[in-house]
Amino acid sequence: MKKISLQWKLTFLTTVLITILCGCLTFFLYKNGVYYFDTLQESITDQGTAPEALYIDIPEDEWDDFVAQFSMKVYNSKSDYRSRSLLITAIVALFGGAVTYFISGQALKPLREFSETVEKVQAQNLTDYTIEENKIAELDRLRISYNKMLMRLSESFETQRQFTGNAAHELRTPLALIQAQLDLYHTTEHPESTAAAEETIQMVTEQNERLSKLVRTLLDMSELQTVARNDRIEIHSLIEEVLTDLEPLAQEKKVELIQKSQGAGEKEDEELFLTGSDILIYRMLYNLVENAIKYNRTDGTVTVSAKREKNEVVLTVSDTGNGIDEAFREQIFEPFFRIDKSRSRELGGVGLGLAMVREVVRVHDGTIKVYTNEHGGTTFEVCGLAEYRDNE
Repeated sequence: MKKISLQWKLTFLTTVLITILCGCLTFFLYKNGVYYFDTLQESITDQGTAPEALYIDIPEDEWDDFVAQFSMKVYNSKSDYRSRSLLITAIVALFGGAVTYFISGQALKPLREFSETVEKVQAQNLTDYTIEENKIAELDRLRISYNKMLMRLSESFETQRQFTGNAAHELRTPLALIQAQLDLYHTTEHPESTAAAEETIQMVTEQNERLSKLVRTLLDMSELQTVARNDRIEIHSLIEEVLTDLEPLAQEKKVELIQKSQGAGEKEDEELFLTGSDILIYRMLYNLVENAIKYNRTDGTVTVSAKREKNEVVLTVSDTGNGIDEAFREQIFEPFFRIDKSRSRELGGVGLGLAMVREVVRVHDGTIKVYTNEHGGTTFEVCGLAEYRDNE
């Protein structure tokens, strides 16, 4: 059952109250009027009790007709009075309800604005949506409590980000030393080395590389907020650069990389610029294409395109893989979430690639959508990236 808004509840209750009050008032006024009408009728029809000061000269043969006509007039007057009273009650109730709806709407406007502000809040932009002072005492107390909560949450998240960044920084040094020793071991001959030792060294090397990649990603994510996002980026050139860098991986997986432009009236070589961080946009696109290659089928394709929509740029990465179940399309952006854990480890994933993508899109005020394409694979569509303007 659909919930009724507070404004409609106030309107309904006030209308009912107005209707009851008007109905009671009409009832008592009607009863009072009927009483005096009946008294007047009785004074006319009852000749024996007529006051001496009242004298009506009516011929005796016309008296019965006069009484009948007078009684009918009194009856019609009472009916008309009752109908008019009910009509006035209904009009007053409806008018009162409309006025109540308008007044309650104005009174609840700060609450709607409060709700709209709360909906915009995310973990990464808490302090951007504090609410200004309100003249309504109750809402102002709520505003103060809400702003204090945002500040506490912001401090907690900032502490968490600092811890992640500091931990990543601290881990880089020992990991680099371990990697240096492993590289030295590989370049030195060890006649006494056994097959088991070689296998152990290989396993340690692989895990060290994986841990180093995880630390680099965590460090990048912790520094997202401090990266400038005002570069002038030619998107087609950036796509070409990403595809060139990933061509060796695509050849290894036997996947074809395709770049194309979209949009009516766009030429293949038409330049398309957007505003943002060159480093972050490259990283976002790289992660999306890399995932599309890794989780594709043999002899599949990965298609990357860019188009202009009004004053925004839309990036699309489509593959011909097995697709992503609708139940997981929101969870895949969560850190360390994997649909197939065994395959992700086999492909060397650390579970932060798409989390990084979502953060890059968010800091550029964009949105990312996931859906199944016509080939049964997955399409990632990044919308809302600002097109570069010379006057910016």
